[in-house]
Amino acid sequence: MIGTRVRKLSPTDLRPSAEALKAGGGRLQFAYAWTPPGGELEVRYVCTVPGRHEFETWVVAGHRELPSLAPVLPLIGWYEREMMDLYGLSFTDHPEPYPLVLRPDDGTHLNGHELDHPGIDGVGPRNGQPHLPDVDAADVQYLPFGPIRADVLESAEFTFLYVGEHIIHYHPRLFFKHRGMEMCFEGEDPRLGAVIAERVSAVGSLAHALAYCEAVERAAGCEVPPRAKALRVLLAELERLYNHLHYLGHLCHTTTLKVGEAQGKLLEETAKQLNARLTGSRFLRGLLIPGGLRRDLDPRQWLGDALEALRRDYVAYADRLEASESHLDRLITTGPLPERIAFDQGATGPIERASGLDRDLRRDHAYAGYDGLPLTVPGFANGDAYARQRVRMAEIEASFVLCQRVLLLLEPGPVRADCRPAPETAGLGWAEGPRGSLFYAVHIGPDGRLARVKIKSPSFSNWRAFPFTVHDSNMMDYAINEASFGLTMAGCDR
Repeated sequence: MIGTRVRKLSPTDLRPSAEALKAGGGRLQFAYAWTPPGGELEVRYVCTVPGRHEFETWVVAGHRELPSLAPVLPLIGWYEREMMDLYGLSFTDHPEPYPLVLRPDDGTHLNGHELDHPGIDGVGPRNGQPHLPDVDAADVQYLPFGPIRADVLESAEFTFLYVGEHIIHYHPRLFFKHRGMEMCFEGEDPRLGAVIAERVSAVGSLAHALAYCEAVERAAGCEVPPRAKALRVLLAELERLYNHLHYLGHLCHTTTLKVGEAQGKLLEETAKQLNARLTGSRFLRGLLIPGGLRRDLDPRQWLGDALEALRRDYVAYADRLEASESHLDRLITTGPLPERIAFDQGATGPIERASGLDRDLRRDHAYAGYDGLPLTVPGFANGDAYARQRVRMAEIEASFVLCQRVLLLLEPGPVRADCRPAPETAGLGWAEGPRGSLFYAVHIGPDGRLARVKIKSPSFSNWRAFPFTVHDSNMMDYAINEASFGLTMAGCDR
């Protein structure tokens, strides 16, 4: 697979390799299963190794039962459970051997085959809620909330055990609208896959398309023209801007700062209108394609001035937010996520950077046109809702600087190269989206069409870490805490 160094391992090699990775400060990014046409089932683990720009992939072939790595690297637990559901694999000694994507009473996985979930001494789902502790106390309240929620919120079910306002246990159940997006790619022309990638999660349309295109381009070995690389950076930062502005407005909504909510969402709307004027799409869709862009853009005559006007309005807005004590009081010390838990559970993007982890794919594994640009990666150590807001506010300022620099350095030239991956090739692509690290692993079949596409989305990672900030918190702060994470269901459920 191009973009990653491949190591073939046996099942007995997995645990020692995971322990060595952890001891060296490395991180397992994601894992997935697939069966090459005419070959044996493979389980692939993609890792980050400190000090190495290239990613590393472990491949275990021909085994349907493997040792679970979750006891060593907790973040892998969801990926293993996903493979149990979707491929019928078994992971021995898994600490949470329960369905993840499927409901507990489902008996088949998505391709209709019999499913045999591993059990541990008969432990299994209890009343459809696998992780709830046994509580025998009259003052403990039980609250199942969802999956249908008010307003336009996406479907999810949250179960709370609490005393008064104090939450003693919290369990989210997601994947009510799992759409099987990865299967939608199979059999399609690789050059058309960006259209599907843009529809995995609307608010991350550009980041998904970019990571997909990067994967196909690496598989094909094609070089994207410099102008297209620069414009991709511009588009990616415009997506970051409107997402973070929406985040600030929504966070104000949860703290009942109504004027702050209105102003934040007005700034978001202004940013989306700039997107529409530049590309014809408020969500920046329909422009990226493997090899570059579908068409050229000419932003230099007007976009710089429009962004500067938006920046001035944002600075005034940010100053008012920082002076609103009622808003800050609700954020400071709310939902702290310690650095160790953030790392172990796989938190990514602004969430990990607010907890003291200094990681950003744009800098650490530069892609598109980010190499050589003056990239600021803000970080804080408190790990609370206020730190998560401050990271995004600093990233907004950095995005304005990046956009103006790209406009200043933009040179004329072609925006598209021919990109046709050969049969039976594969590539890994990545992007640092507004919510964190996003990966696409793309496998091309013998017929030249897509045989397997794996998506690792940031919300899948951050939903894994989020419950650790809810336990031992209080009900009045829950909505604020959830909003401070900036999670999406679509990005998680796929």
